[in-house]
Amino acid sequence: MEYPYLTGSGTNRTWALFKGNSALTIGVLLFALISMLAITAPTISPHDPAEMHFEERLSPPSASFPLGTDQFGRCIFSRIVYGAQTSLSIAIISTLIVVTAGIIIGMYAGYFSRYDAFLMRMTDILLAFPNIVLAIAIVGVVGPSPAGIILSFSISGWAKYARMIRGSTLSLKNSGFVEAARALGASDRYILFRHILPNSYGPIIEIATLGLGSRIVAISGLGFLGLGIQPPTPELGAILKDGLVYLQTAPMMALSAGGMIMLFVLATNLIGSELRSITDPRSDSIEL
Repeated sequence: MEYPYLTGSGTNRTWALFKGNSALTIGVLLFALISMLAITAPTISPHDPAEMHFEERLSPPSASFPLGTDQFGRCIFSRIVYGAQTSLSIAIISTLIVVTAGIIIGMYAGYFSRYDAFLMRMTDILLAFPNIVLAIAIVGVVGPSPAGIILSFSISGWAKYARMIRGSTLSLKNSGFVEAARALGASDRYILFRHILPNSYGPIIEIATLGLGSRIVAISGLGFLGLGIQPPTPELGAILKDGLVYLQTAPMMALSAGGMIMLFVLATNLIGSELRSITDPRSDSIEL
């Protein structure tokens, strides 16, 4: 049985991928919209995010201030798009680091039995603690800077990826195509990265995409607790925290920050679940 999205030219495959898949289309469009807002923040922002207009404090949305102003007269729209840029950058960098580390550690643990016990015990220790708890502890030590937040997520986040990739590697390392490659003299590194890794893309894509949304929530959580990016740099969690105090007089502060976080998580969840269905033919949700 053929899967139309896996055959044909690149353009046809892309069209077939989105045709009839409204969830994936919505997820990609939302993610693209948020990414464009973040990337073009210096261009589309009507004001500097740190610029104060005390005569316009807590003003409602207007032509000059599309989402109104905060308690210091700063443009909420400008702060939201710059905050999205900050959170998205940290989330993408930390996700790339933890996914790469998890893939390498998981494959080596599953393929080379001599490393398995040690690497998996390290994984078990990290998985015993919630990621946000480890992140708070690490940020408390290294400081609430972008580098410190990325480091905290990198140290605590790779374990679940390693556990998943180890399981895939264990199930694939004795399969027929791997045995054939080994019989032809292929090196262990070639087998890992040319045979085992490509056959693990489905779960990797799903968990990495979902993890991106989880990191946005974690970054915002740190900002809400005062452990995230420090003022005057705008950050969605800090904006949400400040907005709760003025929820009745200036609701756009909290609603816009919370809405941006919600849309980002929704986009990543839609993309992650649909890509898993497409890349894994064994998925129950796949359309034959």
